[in-house]
Amino acid sequence: MAFRLLRMNGYDVSSDELSHIAEASAFHDSLQGYLNDTKSILELYRASKVTVSEDELILDNLGSWSGSLLTQKLFSDGFPRISTYAEVEYALKFPFYATLERLEHKRNIEHFDARDSHMMNTEYLPCHVNQELLSLAVEDFTFSQSIYRDELQYLDSWVKENKLDQLQFARQKLTYCYLSAAATIFPPELSDARMSWAKNAVLTTVVDDFFDIGGSKEELENLIALVEKWDEHHKDDFYSEQVKIVFCALYTTVNQLGSMASAVQNRCVRNHLIETWLQLLRSMMTETKWQVTQYVPTVEEYMTNGVVSFALGPIVLPALYFVGEKISECVVKDQEHSELFRVMSTCGRLLNDIQGFEREGSEGKLNSVSLLVLHSGGSMSVEGAKKAIEKNIVTSRRDLLRLVLKEDTVVPRACKELFWKMCKILHLFYFQTDGFSSPKEMASAVDAVINEPLKLSS
Repeated sequence: MAFRLLRMNGYDVSSDELSHIAEASAFHDSLQGYLNDTKSILELYRASKVTVSEDELILDNLGSWSGSLLTQKLFSDGFPRISTYAEVEYALKFPFYATLERLEHKRNIEHFDARDSHMMNTEYLPCHVNQELLSLAVEDFTFSQSIYRDELQYLDSWVKENKLDQLQFARQKLTYCYLSAAATIFPPELSDARMSWAKNAVLTTVVDDFFDIGGSKEELENLIALVEKWDEHHKDDFYSEQVKIVFCALYTTVNQLGSMASAVQNRCVRNHLIETWLQLLRSMMTETKWQVTQYVPTVEEYMTNGVVSFALGPIVLPALYFVGEKISECVVKDQEHSELFRVMSTCGRLLNDIQGFEREGSEGKLNSVSLLVLHSGGSMSVEGAKKAIEKNIVTSRRDLLRLVLKEDTVVPRACKELFWKMCKILHLFYFQTDGFSSPKEMASAVDAVINEPLKLSS
């Protein structure tokens, strides 16, 4: 536990510190191993997942044997205590990079045992102190849920006010978009960050659908031209009612968020928000042209464009301005900022490609899976391509975590955390299917974070 907590809080802790238990035999020879301590094995398993380099073979070995041992224990007849069983089952099913913090908090509160809680396996707290901690956690979670429900109700009125619900081509994903904000940017005081994140997530979904199925070539070109003009656009410039709705929603929302962010940052950041949207629209247009002309890009061309067209820029980058840190223009233009965005978006693009391969193939679209197969000259199967991409996802995830945990960097830690939070959301949404496109896949998570009250054990 100490290794995991120290590393996740930015301390430069070497995995060599765990070398003495890198093999199962070494653990079994220890006191915890002699006592068959499931909790210790679980902590070792969790620690093994906090990898920041492909060279950390100690953590790989640790994860392999501890995961196998926990799986064996899970299916053994004599596995002790229901709470421990549930804890192990959850850890094996959901690695820490595929969990949402508010879901974790709720689960921990509901499974908290005031009579048997301890810190670092050594110091026990009196039962009444544990009960007070539990009461504070319950109060905080319940209060937060009331805020989340109010914010979601406001967002619903915002969608209607901007007529986004009238766009027949657009997926209505407001609750999923807000879930991704509330479950990660959860402190009540960060409402502006949640609103920015959720509104832009809704807008990127609408724009993505507009480019995919809703808009004609003329409408797409018209939308880009309007964004390029921005304040100089004229009411007669709209090619269609659809374009008018999409652009006006963009224009009004980006201007509002730009004003709010500029006030927080004590400098004008509106142009950065507009430019982020313009880059997204142009990258989507590139993919549309590829499909129309049946052009087959190289994998490198596809990924260079794809990290932008995956549409995380307008969601994450504006939200950075609302988490309590001053971000200068130099920070925004720094290579570290660009690299954080690139590796986060690479994870998302590749996760989506694996889950969306069959659907996109049926629509005549290419993605990284099909491109690897096509450019291999017949030497790579679809399964082989997916395995290669899964390896790239692991590498990108490790690279991102290393950047986030690195100390004394240009980008403030609170801002770097947002890139990691989005990465976790993507892993959860695309864990086993395309959870974002599914109408029901994430419904239980929405209810757990926003609607359903805590269920405390008696």
